Order: sequence, then C-alpha cells, then structure tokens
Amino acid sequence: MARILLAVRQRILTPDKREALFDIRGFHVKNDAARQALESAGQSFIGGFGDAAGAPAPRAAEELLERRPAPLRGFAYEGAAMAYALMDGLRPGGGRGMARFLAGRGAAHVYMAHVGAGWAMARLPRWRRPAILPPDPLLRWLALDGYGFHQAYFHTGRYVHERHRDPAHIWPAELRHYAPHAVDQGIGRALWFVAGADPAELVRLLHRFPADRHSDLWSGVGLAASYAGGADLTELRTLREAAGEHRAALGQGAAFAAKARMRAGHVPTHTAVAVGAFCVTSIEQAASITDAALTDLTDSASLPAFAVWRQRIADHLVLLGRC
Repeated sequence: MARILLAVRQRILTPDKREALFDIRGFHVKNDAARQALESAGQSFIGGFGDAAGAPAPRAAEELLERRPAPLRGFAYEGAAMAYALMDGLRPGGGRGMARFLAGRGAAHVYMAHVGAGWAMARLPRWRRPAILPPDPLLRWLALDGYGFHQAYFHTGRYVHERHRDPAHIWPAELRHYAPHAVDQGIGRALWFVAGADPAELVRLLHRFPADRHSDLWSGVGLAASYAGGADLTELRTLREAAGEHRAALGQGAAFAAKARMRAGHVPTHTAVAVGAFCVTSIEQAASITDAALTDLTDSASLPAFAVWRQRIADHLVLLGRC
C-alpha cells in the first residue's frame, strides 16, 4: 500500500517533462546543441523532483539522484529540493523533508537546493511561503533567486517581456529591502534559457529592462551561462563585452557557479570555459574568491550579508583586473 501511495504522490506532484521543451515554453532557439543542453537541464530538474516525490525517504531518493549524469546531477538535486520543500509546505503542520535532505548528500548541492526551495515557494499560496523559507540567514536569499527563475521561466510574458516586478510587500518584512535584487538574479538566470543561450537575443531582452535592474540580471546571466552551458568561447567573450560596466556582476555570477560545481565534485568543461571567459581566472581561483568573501561576513547597515558577499566577490575581481 505504501508503494502505491508513493506512486500516486509522484504522479500527482511531478511536472510533465514536456514543460522543459522550448517548443512548449516558446523560448528562442539558437541551434539544436544549445536547445538540447538547456532542455536537458530542465528535464533533469523535473526528473529529480520525481525521484524525491516517489521515494519513501531522502536516502532512497539520493540513490536515484546519484545515478544521473554528473553534469546534470545538480539540476536533479535542485528539483528534488523543490519536491521536499513543496511537500513540507503542503503539510498542515509543516515538515522536515528538506532538512533531512540537506543533512544527507543534498549538502553537496546546498546552493542548488536552496534555489529549488524558491521554486516551491512560487507554487504555494503566499501565506504558506514563510513556512518553507530556508532558515539559513545567508543562503535563504537563493530561494528568492529560485522564485525569480520560476516566474520568468513559466510566466515569461509577464516577467520577461512585460518586465513585471513583484511589490516588496509580498515577502516577510525582514526580506523586503533586498528581495527585488535577489529575485532579479533569478530572472537573469532564466533569461539565459529564454534567449536559448544566444548572446544577441540575451542582450536584446536584458536591455529592455530598466537600467537599475541590469546589474542583478547580469549576475544571474553569469551564473546560468557558466553552470548550464550552451555557448562557445567566442559567444561567451561577446557576452562579456556586452556586459560593459556590469562585467563584475557577470563575473560574480560565474564565481557562484564555479563554487557550486566545485562543492558538488564535478566541473563540466563548459563551466570552466565560461568562468575563464567571464572572470579570466580558473575554476579553483573563482571558487577560492567566493570562499574568501565569506570571512567575517555580516549584514551591513543597509545590506544583508548575501548582498555584501556578492559585492565582495565583484570587487575582488575588479581589484585583480579580471573585470
């Protein structure tokens, strides 16, 4: 009976993998290789969600997640995290599925897992979002990034083409001052998918946003282009030039991707190439810069520690002459 109930839960909750297809999403197609790379990322996310939704416990889900191809495993863990956060949010008294997930192999994908929690927040009623907001005061902002990605990916017309920005009051009071920036980083990541990894299309879409949003959007672009891939070295260098005054933000996003890949124990070639193009440095140094920026990290008078972290990384890249 338990196995039947798990299968029913998996079937009811898991999104259809066709939702990641560009034909369904209406995303720009640069070429088949880029389309396949980005579609595979989305479908791995959905597959990871299904692994978690159909498993009796996180440890059983891990066995399935670890069988997925290494370059795509992070997306699968992100999807699994969404499933656990969503199931926690659907339980009247809450749940500890996400906490147990992060206590196991999910810890190696902690950044992606926090992003996945943001996807779940986007699928729950607003009043339930605080129940699954990650407790980590630094990484909880990645959940807002995940929310932004979800909204731009699934509601592209409103959040990308109409450039809608949610009012800050939809978030808990302690998040309102910085929430739009974290959400825009997620929207920037989604732009890489919406543009089909085409630098010209990406720049066209991004430049339609108000100028005061560009830095956060470029940060998201740097993270997605480095983590997900889909562009060659020439295209990445073109993108770096197009970022102009926001090159440091682009590099900061790439450094985040480097750290996430290093922590997970696998760095695909496309990530190393992108980090080199955006930060003009190695994966190891980019990850080291990200770690060093955590030293004595605290909230400033006007910014949360997460924003200070991002700024430190960007400033370090500028100081080194990387941006």
